[in-house]
Amino acid sequence: MTETRTPESEAPLALSEREQRGNIWRLAIAQALAGANSVVVYATGAIVGNTLAPSPILATLPLSIFVVGMALCILPAGVIAGRYGRRAAFLAGAGAGVLAGLLAMYASFVGSFWIFCLSTFFGGAYAAVVLSFRFAAADGVAPSRKAQALSMVMAGGVAAGVVGPQLVNWTMNLSPHLFVMTFFAQAAVAAVSAFILFGVRLPKPTLAEKTGGRPLGIIARQPRFIAAATCGAISYTLMNFLMTAAPLAMHMHGHSTESSNLGLQWHVIAMFAPSFFTGKLIARFGAERVMLVGLLLIGLSAAVGLGGIEVAHFWWTLILLGLGWNFGFLGASALVLECHSDTEKTRVQSLNDFIVFGLMALGSFVSGGILSVYGWNTVLWVSFPPLAITVIALAVLQFRAPAANASVEQ
Repeated sequence: MTETRTPESEAPLALSEREQRGNIWRLAIAQALAGANSVVVYATGAIVGNTLAPSPILATLPLSIFVVGMALCILPAGVIAGRYGRRAAFLAGAGAGVLAGLLAMYASFVGSFWIFCLSTFFGGAYAAVVLSFRFAAADGVAPSRKAQALSMVMAGGVAAGVVGPQLVNWTMNLSPHLFVMTFFAQAAVAAVSAFILFGVRLPKPTLAEKTGGRPLGIIARQPRFIAAATCGAISYTLMNFLMTAAPLAMHMHGHSTESSNLGLQWHVIAMFAPSFFTGKLIARFGAERVMLVGLLLIGLSAAVGLGGIEVAHFWWTLILLGLGWNFGFLGASALVLECHSDTEKTRVQSLNDFIVFGLMALGSFVSGGILSVYGWNTVLWVSFPPLAITVIALAVLQFRAPAANASVEQ
């Protein structure tokens, strides 16, 4: 791999053990609260969209716009973090989360599909910022502990898997307008997250971080970066592609909203629960192997979905999908940390996430259309070709990388 060490004078100061632990706990709690925001969007988006949309084919458009909001706001969030520090970006994201809930609440009152779409855009902006929590946890931490710090913050999403769906179940019928109080709760939770993030202590951006580092084009051509970005993009795209369609597919096959919410709950738990040990697996077996297992689990989830349309089939599809996403995405994220120096981290991490969610946005747009026109089975079958291509590409890159690294060392 290309040398990425930072000169000692330019390296950001390491944090104390107490500061590291405090950051991890605060970021994990904020991850849980923000994860509940995303669960609310996924649990309600297609159903509200189906109710308000001028055409059934637009039912999942709010979810697609949520992903567009993520993709478009990742680079601006990176600019804010690089110039003013990560905490400034975190608070801006939480503000977008509050606005998302309030706009969705108003859209449900007046029956406006397009205002609801605008609300999900701001929800996506919030989610984009939240994704940087995992990288922020590694700031000021010894290299040998970065993967575990990243993993522990992602583990905060386990609480989101419980809180999010239950938040929807408890609040969706508290008003004559479906989900109005759910969206109010969504805004309140984002406000609480902002309060918690005020206490995060991270190294300030150095002058070298603002102006230094290699050109992004050189970094992006590294085999490891290509592998990380590709696997992260496909893992997240296929997870979103199937999860976006699943609640509406369950609704179309006569299953209750409570059943789909419970399926999403177990899906989100499966997404984040392995994070308690994924970091250790990455340290022991390497990021590439963990990524490969994740891709295979995503393929298995689609195969289970093809087995039938009972509630159990949907639930197991969502659970395996969550497990596959965890290994694929966390493995890819850990590999990104090996591709840059400290002075390059904000730009490289933002580029990686932009690639991931740009592709994810394209997949999200076609998910609802395929479901409404061709059905749930077609959605599942469509996931296999990109999965197979990614597994092959990852295997090829893994064979080529040692030779490339050897030539650099010589």
